[in-house]
Amino acid sequence: MADETPLDRFKRALTGTARAIAREPEVEVAWSADAPAASGLNFRVPLPGRNLPPEQAREARGFADSFALRLRHHDSGLHARNAPPEPVARACYDMAEQVRYEALGANAFGGIRDNLDAAVELRTAADPIARAQSENDVPLQTALGLILRERLTGAPIPERARAGVDMVREFIEARAEPDFEALALSLDNQEAFQSLALDMLRHLELVRPEESDRGDGEEGDDEDGGEQDEDDSEGDDSGEADPQSTQIAGEPSEGENDGESESEAESDEDMSDGEASEEGEEGMLPVRPNRPWTDIPGDFEYKHFTDRFDEVIEAPELCDAEELDRLRSYLDSQLAGLQSVVTKLANRLQRRLMAQQNRSWDFDQEEGLLDAARLARVVISPGHSLSYKVERDTEFKDTVVTLLIDNSGSMRGRPISIAAISADILARTLERCGVKTEILGFTTRAWKGGQSREAWLADGKPPQPGRLNDLRHIVYKKADEPWRRARRNLGLMMREGLLKENIDGEALLWAHQRLLGRPEDRRILMVISDGAPVDDSTLSVNSAGYLESHLRRVIDWIEKQSPIQLAAIGIGHDVTRYYKRSVTIMDVEQLGGTIIEQLADLFEVE
Repeated sequence: MADETPLDRFKRALTGTARAIAREPEVEVAWSADAPAASGLNFRVPLPGRNLPPEQAREARGFADSFALRLRHHDSGLHARNAPPEPVARACYDMAEQVRYEALGANAFGGIRDNLDAAVELRTAADPIARAQSENDVPLQTALGLILRERLTGAPIPERARAGVDMVREFIEARAEPDFEALALSLDNQEAFQSLALDMLRHLELVRPEESDRGDGEEGDDEDGGEQDEDDSEGDDSGEADPQSTQIAGEPSEGENDGESESEAESDEDMSDGEASEEGEEGMLPVRPNRPWTDIPGDFEYKHFTDRFDEVIEAPELCDAEELDRLRSYLDSQLAGLQSVVTKLANRLQRRLMAQQNRSWDFDQEEGLLDAARLARVVISPGHSLSYKVERDTEFKDTVVTLLIDNSGSMRGRPISIAAISADILARTLERCGVKTEILGFTTRAWKGGQSREAWLADGKPPQPGRLNDLRHIVYKKADEPWRRARRNLGLMMREGLLKENIDGEALLWAHQRLLGRPEDRRILMVISDGAPVDDSTLSVNSAGYLESHLRRVIDWIEKQSPIQLAAIGIGHDVTRYYKRSVTIMDVEQLGGTIIEQLADLFEVE
């Protein structure tokens, strides 16, 4: 097709390959800026760059291959039947099954092997094992899965996970070494493999014999029984116990980060002593709660345990000048192919804004400027007096716009690039129109709560402590600062390690408070985000909807009572359930259509 882009052709080829591997002609593959996932016959895989960088293309193929292999070789009902109830054991059980069906493809086809290797590299980069400092920091399901993958396919442990795996390798191999050989001989038989996997979990002392023999209809009446109830309701809405039915192989894949999707949820609710967050850490990065909302309880109160460790910091203080220049150069390379988009956006938005500043005239005045258009009637009829016109200014409110950008870990990769590029384009365009622009970012200083959580532990772990993490609010560009001086600061968003967790409600209040202090007549706050607030340390010791409740209250207050206009841009995630004025984009190319209208409409609101 003549009008197809390289991405369109790649997507068509990817879909055809997935259908062939799965032996299912109805499979559909779509791009996603969110976590890769599969639901039935619909696969969502990472969106590669416009020029199809080879590594990003392999990652997309890897996730598509994994989902297709699951369709072909995996029986969800059989998998669920004897799944162990204990969260860590369940995560390891799920991971072993994912390794099994991926190994069937990797051992049969070299191309699939290479693609799966790229997908595993990407998953591992977002897993806590890549940052583990001690044996206790290593997610056992990830380490077990990588070692089992190494034994079944010969694939090496990814470099980023090698140190973490080595911390627990001796423990795993000492207990499960005989099981690996038996598992390798049973790849084609899911039922036999499942039984051997349960034997392996018993040898690792993750399940007791009565747990592995209980079957899928028995919950057990021991202390883990209640956990199984919640675990199943949290991770198996469809009735299938297999977590990959909703989120596979992306980050919270079947077993790899099941500590987030199922066991993490378990630890959040049941282990309210704060220790539960140790396993989840960054593992829940891209997972956004998308729960249906109910009314905020009337007695709901939001608080923080301490704000001593919070910080508001300017971007250059987080990075030396040389690295900041390098990161900005990287961002510029992302913008290189979008110059036409930038120009069109700037021109369209500028026309919309300038149209509101056009001057109008009062005609037939007795004094003012001579109206040349009416001179003809004086010539024809000398009895007519000369006509004058008076220029009248159309009121155009002095305006400031704040762009508040989510700098959380789930924005890593394509979403944060889109957010940074969006901010770059919008700020340059608004400056051309004489509109002052402020750019802010929000994240946390640490995973697992940082110093706030340590203070809470030292204080004896009082119940319901409120927010339990150290805020980091970043100023990328001040409203009165020229764009040329602040342009390189946006490159900081590309820095590895900056993006952590996000507490949206307090960030929104911070940005709102800054705007209230501005002298402009019209003040606009635009949030660029990919969904709901997530902070493991806070949610593990408070109610499940604690942060989301606060965000909704803040938004409701600003929208109904504040003089500041609020809007939101969702990056690959629908934010309309939070913000009344919002749009969702999947790529920068959509800026020209959606964001212009959104911003221009805000300017037209009186």
